[in-house]
Amino acid sequence: MSEWQGRTAVVTGGGRGFGKAFGTALAGEGAHVVLVDIDAGEAEAAAAEICASGGSAEGMGGDVTDEARMAEVMAQAAKTHGGIDLLVNNAGLHSDEYGQPILKMGLAKVRRLFEVNVLGVVCCTLAAHPHMKGRAGASIVNISSSAAHMGGSAYGDSKLAVAGLTITFARELGVDGIRVNAISPGLMLTDTIRKELPEATKARVQAMQLIAGDGLEEDIVEALLYLASKKARFVTGETLRVTGGMAAGV
Repeated sequence: MSEWQGRTAVVTGGGRGFGKAFGTALAGEGAHVVLVDIDAGEAEAAAAEICASGGSAEGMGGDVTDEARMAEVMAQAAKTHGGIDLLVNNAGLHSDEYGQPILKMGLAKVRRLFEVNVLGVVCCTLAAHPHMKGRAGASIVNISSSAAHMGGSAYGDSKLAVAGLTITFARELGVDGIRVNAISPGLMLTDTIRKELPEATKARVQAMQLIAGDGLEEDIVEALLYLASKKARFVTGETLRVTGGMAAGV
């Protein structure tokens, strides 16, 4: 029997992309998955797909920067299923709009970027903590980015802050038996990236990799399943880079 049978995972940004893939994989392992997304319709649709495939899932709407709403979401998930065993802080802003120079972006966009990518992690972690405390094997996995190790953008800076928060929360929550780690993806050719990424950009990034070929969504999913599992019972405060070696030595 899978270690996830009867356990509960909350995934933010769960309506699409990595979040949906994480939820699908965890449900496939036997977990009950709560997908949280600012677009409630997408969260509910993703959950319906999982249920149609035989998994257990539900979708909830909510902004990860809304303290009151995240407290409601975590409390509801815990009340229904007896607690929370895994929190995946996946929700975040990432687009060309947020990859511009700070001088061009301006304060309002930088503030919103940090509110979602950084304070969203804090908000959801604080909301989930009372429902994870003391649960055997409980863990949190944050999603950072290879941009955090390369510098040169506000987006990368926000994800560097996520890596820092991972260490801070690992220190603070360890006494409660909660491990906290992060994944730092490189260029992962999801369907969206394949459609939107210019070939020149793809070639430039892949030229920096030590492993030839495409990084795939399943590479990040496998990293999550490892960090959240018993196999990683002695791992906390770490950021696992899944970049094909792109960020090696940095």
